[in-house]
Amino acid sequence: MNEAEFEMEKANWRDYLELTKPNVVALMILTTVIGMFLSVPGMVPVDVLILGNLGIAFCAGAAAVVNHVVDRQIDTKMARTFNRPVAKGRVQPLQALLFATVIGVAGMAILLVFINALTAWLTLASLVGYAVVYTLYLKRATPQNIVIGGLAGAVPPLLGWTAVTGEVHGHALLLVLIIFAWTPPHFWALAVHRKEEYAKADIPMLPVTHGEKYTKLHILLYTLIMIIITVLPFVTGMSGWLYLLGALVLGAGFLYWAIVMMIGKKPDAGMDTFKYSIIYLMALFIIMLLDHYLITVPSFI
Repeated sequence: MNEAEFEMEKANWRDYLELTKPNVVALMILTTVIGMFLSVPGMVPVDVLILGNLGIAFCAGAAAVVNHVVDRQIDTKMARTFNRPVAKGRVQPLQALLFATVIGVAGMAILLVFINALTAWLTLASLVGYAVVYTLYLKRATPQNIVIGGLAGAVPPLLGWTAVTGEVHGHALLLVLIIFAWTPPHFWALAVHRKEEYAKADIPMLPVTHGEKYTKLHILLYTLIMIIITVLPFVTGMSGWLYLLGALVLGAGFLYWAIVMMIGKKPDAGMDTFKYSIIYLMALFIIMLLDHYLITVPSFI
């Protein structure tokens, strides 16, 4: 390798940022922020809003870095991940783990010192669940990996809620349940699209072990379950009619894409469903927040 090629392989700050999976963390922080605002009728304290999300983001980023290290061999076999910093060799595994340790410890320190112990330990449990239980074991052990491991990724709104209130509330757990039900159809849609890559990497994703038809049926069934669960905030009085309308319209869109996948006449239906699922979750939580301040809270004043 000549000097120019060596320079190209050296890591820069963008590689370390990529290790933290910023797009995934951003979506997670959106649900954390909304969990914070839903926990109170008024404004969230600014210090909690800033420091709470900073600490949670640091911990989530640390878990993402560990995922890069553990999956580096798998990543080299998949088109969407082969150029990741650790897989490509721009960042060495030890360097990545040291980076994960620094930002993980920093995140925990922020939560313990400035927020509260409950949020810190719940965040740590979520980090371990994703980086260790899911990435190291479940991902390679069972086609139900994303269902079982999805709980770790569903915790963020609960973390936001506890950061503000210092306690676990039933409404916060309902937010967790919504993301938990959303995760399988969201991720299986991508898995269908990337089936050959997962098979090549020897990862037992559902479409690899049980076939596409079986997976598409389960995407449809989980979508129906998810729609039912998203109605619960209205039923329990947590949210009002604006949220209910938004949840049903967005749910109908998700159901449409699930049916399109079942019919199987659109070659990119899996990726289209995956992309819609991200928009769906963002829009659902934003509408829930709007409902909270425009409909639900004013009705109690």
